[in-house]
Amino acid sequence: MALPVLPILVVILSLFVLAVSADKFVEGASAFAQGLGVSPLLIGLTIVSFGTSAPEILIAIMSATSGSAPIALGNALGSNIANIALILGAASLFMPMPVSSGVLRREIPLLLAVVFFSAALLLDLHLSRGDGIASITVLILVLGWLIWQGKTHTADDPMTVEYAHSLEAEAGPGEVKPVLKTIIALLLLLVSSRAMVWGAVEIARAAQVSELLIGLSIVAVGTSLPELAATIACVIRREFGLAIGNVVGSNMFNALAVTGIIALLAPGEVEPLVRNRDLALQLALTILLFIFAVGWRGREGRINRIEGLLFVAVFVAYQYWLFAGDVGG
Repeated sequence: MALPVLPILVVILSLFVLAVSADKFVEGASAFAQGLGVSPLLIGLTIVSFGTSAPEILIAIMSATSGSAPIALGNALGSNIANIALILGAASLFMPMPVSSGVLRREIPLLLAVVFFSAALLLDLHLSRGDGIASITVLILVLGWLIWQGKTHTADDPMTVEYAHSLEAEAGPGEVKPVLKTIIALLLLLVSSRAMVWGAVEIARAAQVSELLIGLSIVAVGTSLPELAATIACVIRREFGLAIGNVVGSNMFNALAVTGIIALLAPGEVEPLVRNRDLALQLALTILLFIFAVGWRGREGRINRIEGLLFVAVFVAYQYWLFAGDVGG
């Protein structure tokens, strides 16, 4: 069965624009916050984490308002799975990643709690507006905790140093004004996310596969590829806290913000397979990340190559499971 060329080209172009505009959004918002005297760690924990999730959040809004909520839910779950299994897995294969930041060791258990909470909302296979309100409320509480962490950190924490170096590297003379850059990037995010949803729906219809599958695979992996490149770049610079912290923050925003948006804008039933397969895998990977990264009996947490290989193998098997199951069904 021949797939339509135009939707495929639109999806490819949209992914590129999403990646570039999300990066510029983070740069502009971070520079603006720096100008206001906000600490680098607070910028990293909030603005950077939100910015890396901006494509998923905007795709959720566009999908939910256009009657394609499965793409949004699939994108959120698929992105969280890809962030841990593909991004951290591949990065740790390149170089084992120690977890030496005290902030990060506190943030990872919070991620685990957030994932358990979002999973609980989906256990009954129904998302209501009440679930959406609960999810956004928890998101606000998490943001408050992150802001408190950013304001009470110690200056010598590795994540503080790494975020400061990262922001210094992004700053440069002759840059577009931060506010203007942020606004332009946000407009591009809006347009490209809407185009992405249209292209994904058309591909799903032409290929006779579910919108959920497209969200879990093509859209989720596509929106995660720029983060993979950024994470490997962090590992090369030995900024391990930054590499893991961006994934942890992004996953928290995906789990809370995207679920909340879907529940508020398009409440309804959820496929049993989402709970039994995708949600279960997201939870299992988050538990493994917690076990590997937090450390036990006084030992420093670390994601080694063996653990990274396990993550990547799980991701490959999951993608095969997705397509084999959908085509077979």
